[in-house]
Amino acid sequence: MQRFILRRLIFVVFVIIGVTALLFVIMYLLPGDPARAAAGPGAKPEQVERIRVRLGLDQPLHIQYLTYMNNLLHGDLGDSIRTRKPVIVELKTYLPASLELVPAAMFLAVTIAIPLGVLSALRPGKAADVTSRLLAALGMGMPIFWVALMAQLVFYGKLDILPFGGRLSTGAAAPDHVTGFYLIDSLLAGDFPLFKDALVHLILPATVLALPEVAVISRLTRSSMLDVLTQDYVRTARAKGLGEWRVIGVHALKNAFLAPLTLMGMQVGWLLAGSLLVESVFSWGGIGLLAYHAIYKRDFPVLMGVTIVMCAVFVLSNLVVDVLYSYLDPRISH
Repeated sequence: MQRFILRRLIFVVFVIIGVTALLFVIMYLLPGDPARAAAGPGAKPEQVERIRVRLGLDQPLHIQYLTYMNNLLHGDLGDSIRTRKPVIVELKTYLPASLELVPAAMFLAVTIAIPLGVLSALRPGKAADVTSRLLAALGMGMPIFWVALMAQLVFYGKLDILPFGGRLSTGAAAPDHVTGFYLIDSLLAGDFPLFKDALVHLILPATVLALPEVAVISRLTRSSMLDVLTQDYVRTARAKGLGEWRVIGVHALKNAFLAPLTLMGMQVGWLLAGSLLVESVFSWGGIGLLAYHAIYKRDFPVLMGVTIVMCAVFVLSNLVVDVLYSYLDPRISH
């Protein structure tokens, strides 16, 4: 297992090399001039040229890439063109918000989708199955930014039971920075009203982000359960007189869970990428919002930093899933 984990960690390096190289080419082909964006609309040509030289944009593309990778090996992600701050500082500022939002969304998705998928498989054609299909159609068919706007309109504008956006109420001071996670930092500070405020602000964006995952995970769980329920060992367990819920929970679900688990590992990375739209709508202040501003301002170093983080999260989440496989099914070895 240790050798397998080591191989996968080495694989992360090659993934980052490939992704950064591809992004370099894409950014090179895109219209616009990062130096002009950094200089501002009123800058003179000589000022733009000085910025281009300072940023190394006057060098051939392969030289720019090799210089960037050399700096990356030394832990230097460059400086933001927009704010002039080191990219690593920007990531440390914005990343905790996303790492608070994405796990909350995944937790909601799993706690809703798995029971819904199981009930749908146990009662095909019944109310649970119809509800599951309806949620799947809605979750996969509606654009997430539209869902976010409608959620704001209903739960804030009409019902006024959840906040419009942000991580805290207007005027509320953030807790002392320990981890960057408002929920954890407020608990560490013993400020339970602030913890409640942060939790209430988390509900709506996490729910909106979770909806597409509920759709796909519930349908895959249903399909896997229907397949497992026809297996001989399930019929044998029932023939032995075991209770139905013991058969479902101990024998069937454990094996049916492998396919949804694979999907969850993949979806963690997609959730982090999909948070760009949700964070923009809810002004959440995570790396999705950071990426949005970077795209708008052609802040190339920040875009590279965000991409590297997303690649690492995607690969590491799949590594965790592979490790969990061996615990759920001892027949699987790496």
